[in-house]
Amino acid sequence: MSKSFLIVIGLHLLIAIKCQTLPSNIKKCHFGDSKCIVGSMNAVIRRYSRGLSAIGMNPIDVVNIKDSNVWNNAQIGGVWFQFKLSNQVNYGFENTTVKRIKGFGKDPTASTMEIHGQIPSLIHKGNYVANGRVWMIALNATGESTSDFQNLRFILKLKVIPEYRNNKRYLKIYELVPIVNISRWIVWLDNLFPENMDLTIAINELLNTNWLEFWNELEPAFLTIFSSVFTSMIEDTFQKISYDDMFLKDEG
Repeated sequence: MSKSFLIVIGLHLLIAIKCQTLPSNIKKCHFGDSKCIVGSMNAVIRRYSRGLSAIGMNPIDVVNIKDSNVWNNAQIGGVWFQFKLSNQVNYGFENTTVKRIKGFGKDPTASTMEIHGQIPSLIHKGNYVANGRVWMIALNATGESTSDFQNLRFILKLKVIPEYRNNKRYLKIYELVPIVNISRWIVWLDNLFPENMDLTIAINELLNTNWLEFWNELEPAFLTIFSSVFTSMIEDTFQKISYDDMFLKDEG
């Protein structure tokens, strides 16, 4: 194979990599046209729940999550608790409905971008390690955890900076702040007390009866996790498709 032929192939590959645009079957909108943008987002979610590499979109029907420290009290006194999660996965993002958006104008830095949405049921599964002490009861357990965040409503507030490549603007997220509300949290931690199934059931019932108090206590940790998950879901597309190529060109 000649050197000149390899050069030609390399140039074609370079051009293909640099000129990523939205596929023709994804509807483009004008900058700031919120109604059109919401409709296009929802169409992509419904049609490409298993991902679309052409726009840098990873599968959203199964979303892996980094290891997390959910609860990490200092081991002081008679009451402390530590709870870590690993091998985490979420199911349900494919049922997301975007309700409204803000921003997404010609200048993406002019205001904070917002995405408002709803998920009927977001299922979280993972492996947990729990250590703690509650007065006379010591806890040292590992097992599987399952959570169902029901009727999850979210607002994502994004701040971005443009990066210029090939005379086009690509967006980099430097801050994503999620606001999350849920109607119910159902949780099950198996194997909490391997030698006492009655106590395992009783603690799980306590968690579910008082889910709102536990949610309020753990909300900061959960929001950190949600921020990481939503950022990873959005930023790959921002890096692969230029902001200018996401929208219709203004006439004139």
